[in-house]
Amino acid sequence: MKIWGHRGAYSSAPENTLEGFQLAVQMGADGVELDVQLTKDGEVVVIHDETVDRTSNGQGWVKDFTLSEIKKLNFNKRGLTEPMFMEVPTLAEVLELLKSTGLTLNIELKTGVIYYDGIESIALKVVEQYGMSDRIVWSSFNHYSIQKIKRLESSSRTALLCGGGILVTGEQCEKVGAEALHPSVHMLRYPSLVEDCNKRGILIRPWTVTNDEELKLAESIGVDSVMVNQIDWAKDVLAYGK
Repeated sequence: MKIWGHRGAYSSAPENTLEGFQLAVQMGADGVELDVQLTKDGEVVVIHDETVDRTSNGQGWVKDFTLSEIKKLNFNKRGLTEPMFMEVPTLAEVLELLKSTGLTLNIELKTGVIYYDGIESIALKVVEQYGMSDRIVWSSFNHYSIQKIKRLESSSRTALLCGGGILVTGEQCEKVGAEALHPSVHMLRYPSLVEDCNKRGILIRPWTVTNDEELKLAESIGVDSVMVNQIDWAKDVLAYGK
């Protein structure tokens, strides 16, 4: 079972920052999960929320900032680690940072609230420029985005996300050509979901695993990877049963 750092090294560094992704590498993560959205001038930036309010010292919608404008904001809002000022990274900057590692990158297309026109093709081109297509898993709550990724690049690895009590089945994954399901960890307790995915050969990668019980449950049912906030904790539990 692989360990993927949720938004980098979520518990130890500001989320979705270069510093957080670098720390995930140092902690020995097998992969990282990150979120992408588009700026006003069509640049792919790595940020979870549709607005900058929660994670930066600014306010407003990501879609209303140009790249140069959003780069002026500080995304180390809580001053978790040095340096005290951290920029929002572009997808290209994250790929540049992680290219020399063996990490898998789970890129979540944030098209559930705002449908960023063309984000799928733009993001695919960025990945292709770095020659990292074989290390990317594309995921989204928006099934149309996953269908579009598959139409644009049929060899892309994709996954459907589900959570908030809304179940997505293995059959639905098959219909859009997704080889994996990324459910909320609580959904692992629905036996029919696990059985359905296993029967269809759909990989399961739950988010976000936060305690020993959840981690051991995931391991016991043979999930492919888990997304965690505390990478070092998860690795210790799996290695030593702590």
